[in-house]
Amino acid sequence: MEKKEKKMGLTALILMIFTSVYGFNNIPRSYYLMGYAAIPWFILAGILFFIPFAFMVAEFGSALRNESGGMYSWLEKGVGPKFAFIGTFMWYTSYVLWMVNVSSGIWVPISNVLFGKDTTSTWSFFGIEALSGSRLLGLMAIVFFILITFFDTKGIDKIQKVTSVGGTAVVVINLMVLFGSIIMILANHGHLAQDFKGFSSLTHPLNPSYQGSIVMTLSFIVYALFAYGGIEAVGGLVDKTENPKKNFAKGIVISALVIVVGYALLILLVGSFTDYNKILGGDDITLGNVSYVIMSNFASAFGAAFGANQATQIALAHGFARVYALIMLLALLGALFTLTYSPLKQLIEGTDKRVWPGKMGEVRESDGMPVNAMWIQCIIVCVMVLAISFGGDTMAKFFVILTAMVNVGMTIPYMFISIAFPGFKKLKNIDRSFVIFKSQTSAVIWSVIVTGALGFANTFAIIQPALDNDLKTTFWSIAGPVIFGFTAWVIYTRFEKKTSSNEAANETIIEAEADENA
Repeated sequence: MEKKEKKMGLTALILMIFTSVYGFNNIPRSYYLMGYAAIPWFILAGILFFIPFAFMVAEFGSALRNESGGMYSWLEKGVGPKFAFIGTFMWYTSYVLWMVNVSSGIWVPISNVLFGKDTTSTWSFFGIEALSGSRLLGLMAIVFFILITFFDTKGIDKIQKVTSVGGTAVVVINLMVLFGSIIMILANHGHLAQDFKGFSSLTHPLNPSYQGSIVMTLSFIVYALFAYGGIEAVGGLVDKTENPKKNFAKGIVISALVIVVGYALLILLVGSFTDYNKILGGDDITLGNVSYVIMSNFASAFGAAFGANQATQIALAHGFARVYALIMLLALLGALFTLTYSPLKQLIEGTDKRVWPGKMGEVRESDGMPVNAMWIQCIIVCVMVLAISFGGDTMAKFFVILTAMVNVGMTIPYMFISIAFPGFKKLKNIDRSFVIFKSQTSAVIWSVIVTGALGFANTFAIIQPALDNDLKTTFWSIAGPVIFGFTAWVIYTRFEKKTSSNEAANETIIEAEADENA
């Protein structure tokens, strides 16, 4: 008797979406960059991009729920197969580079959990100098990613368990900050560590670098837009969801609204316990460590609100830094388990199997997992990690270039989705059980708005480094999507030529056989 595949319920789906999209690190980092002035930009980015884009994804996923190709299937139905392949391939390659980055960088929160601070630069394998620092981290990253791939190939139920833990961890840290901040406000009789002066606080950044600088403000809009990326990655999980006709669309809508409100509210509450100049005014504060600084201060301020002495406040700060590092580690693991599998699944299942060499395009019949492709992906990630960790300064600089390429390359495919949406709305004979955009006109208008917002964000992300005389980053930001897109075009064009030549050969054989019979 065939074992029935286990499906995700609504709660598990919401947690998976939450883990894939919502980055709690964006909250302390945004407060550091702009203070309360970050809030309007997150709301604006949510209105102009994330919420309408999430609704588009929900309509695509709900109407095409029987299509297992996810994003590829949406683009194919909306425009065509070549357009779909180029957009999905660009999107997928960006995630491969993200996997390289995360599998190497995940040891920082592990170090914080174990030692209360980042000690990775001092790690070595039994004192062997050749296996220390970045080289050791690279080897550990390879073993780690092989294990991730191994567990992912075991099926969606195994992935769901990890992502549910990761999503739950993110929910827990948000609830701790939410209720902890409210308790502190009450204990301090309504006094906020950073005064909130209404409209003035929402329009004047606390960071001196952003005060009076249109360029820096525009760069933050880009940051806010990019903070909402990732919801399309779960589009390939419609067929893995219980009662997808109802639950998939509902899960995306609930997640989208909670994420937008969560970003805005939590940035406001960070100010309730963080005096900007006192806590974040030092030269040693960076985007890399500001989250740990703010969350350590959260625990310290909580103790101070109830009369704890200095020693107790310090102990609370150090202890909570480890708790926060553990929660971030679980959230990162949840995202890694989802994104190691979902983008590749959409790319492989959506395309014609003949596009891929050998057995790469095969999927396991029992659960639709592209096992062969996942192991090939694993090899590619491991080779890149090995090259970067053992390649010295040259490879380190190469990785900086790859990062510049992926920053823009990851969000341009979102424009493919918004561009394809009006074409999808024209399709007939589709069960549209979930509809937000009631008319073709509204679909076109919101497609233009979302595409325009993304186009602005990507254009500015490309030119902003050049304005700071960093022409190399600007060049590679342009080169990334061009290289990824051109590679996809070459692959699919070869497939088209191969297919057409095979069809021509078959027609010749049929004609020859017909002549013989005649």
